[in-house]
Amino acid sequence: MIGLGTLINVACILAGGVAGLFGRRLLVPRVQETLMKATGLCVIFVGLAGTLEEMLAVKDGALTSGGTAMMIVSFAVGSAIGELIDLDSRFVRLGKWLKEKTGSEGDAGFVNGFVNASLTVSIGAMATVGAIQDGIAGDWSTLALKGALDAVIVSVMSASFGRGCLFSALPVAVIQGSITLLAQPIRPIMTDAALSNLSLVGSMLIFCVGVNLIWKGTFKPANMLPAVVIAVIWALVVP
Repeated sequence: MIGLGTLINVACILAGGVAGLFGRRLLVPRVQETLMKATGLCVIFVGLAGTLEEMLAVKDGALTSGGTAMMIVSFAVGSAIGELIDLDSRFVRLGKWLKEKTGSEGDAGFVNGFVNASLTVSIGAMATVGAIQDGIAGDWSTLALKGALDAVIVSVMSASFGRGCLFSALPVAVIQGSITLLAQPIRPIMTDAALSNLSLVGSMLIFCVGVNLIWKGTFKPANMLPAVVIAVIWALVVP
């Protein structure tokens, strides 16, 4: 069944979020704060690992790095576009709208939880590759694995931020669902080089989210999201 992978992923996020909310009731604010920083530390290393995996390689017995020019251009151009569009404020407005519509006015961490969780589970090559596999061959295994990982992440984040994290399932459903539906048309574009660039830039964005969990307001990862598109274009233009 085409689209089953995204449905499984969304279900896992909701299940993880609900589990986190039950755990939240047992935690005092001091423990919630520590848990949030611990989550941020883990997210930082997830982002670092993904970045270094794409940048570093062993050639002739020596460690080499690559992708520097692509990375700089992607983030410079992508961040400029993101700031002009101001994607960050759009995410925040969506979070505030959801907060109002769900009667969560008393949940102080709702918007932050929604934005941070959404960026953490929506960015990365795993989402793109899995959605393409689902759309072309009906192979949902990659998205099911991603769903299991997302469930753990959202569970911990929900215990710190609250119910806003559950709604990170919405952008996952929209983004991955759209890629699944468009899998055939975009298949020629998503070359190995494009996926590698996407993974590198996506991992760096995940790193930024992790930093924000510990040092609030350091980055605006949502405004950097267009860098992912620039990275894919770079792979198609630069040999």
